[in-house]
Amino acid sequence: MALGITEKNVVEQIKLRNEESLSFILKSYGGLLHAVIRKYLQGNQQDIEECLADVLVSIWYNIQSFDHEKNEFKQWMAAIAKYRAIDYVRKSEKERRRLKKYELNERASVQGGSEQSLVDFSDVFKDLSDVERAIFEKYYVEGVPSKEIATQFDAKDSWVHNKLSRGRKKLKRILLRNEV
Repeated sequence: MALGITEKNVVEQIKLRNEESLSFILKSYGGLLHAVIRKYLQGNQQDIEECLADVLVSIWYNIQSFDHEKNEFKQWMAAIAKYRAIDYVRKSEKERRRLKKYELNERASVQGGSEQSLVDFSDVFKDLSDVERAIFEKYYVEGVPSKEIATQFDAKDSWVHNKLSRGRKKLKRILLRNEV
């Protein structure tokens, strides 16, 4: 554990912007935060990890709103984790509905013989970096497992998932921009 950081002074250390306090939180409370998030995100490991990162950022930037007289630090962090996870569920549900709508529109276009609303994915992929494009093609087109891609790039599996996640977000922005 980080030197000098304890359960008694972790809040003060965060307020002092001691980055070691985040390591202390992960080591001391990571299991609790992970369990709270997992309860809502049920099995999507990538979303769980992203949500946990968002929780840590929220703790870091909102530490001034913590009041030790109202509740314990552990409870306060668990509440942040809960509400961040709920936000992720809402966001993914909204995205699922949008994708479903997009798939229906695409299917109708194909069945109707109209090609004007179909997306040229090679054109969309041009906005990705070379690395992102290569990872996308390997993962989604060729079906190469993420662990194998990580080995090819001499990186961690989490790096590949991070690139895929950011790439999907970038593509989503591009597709939404083209919808308007």
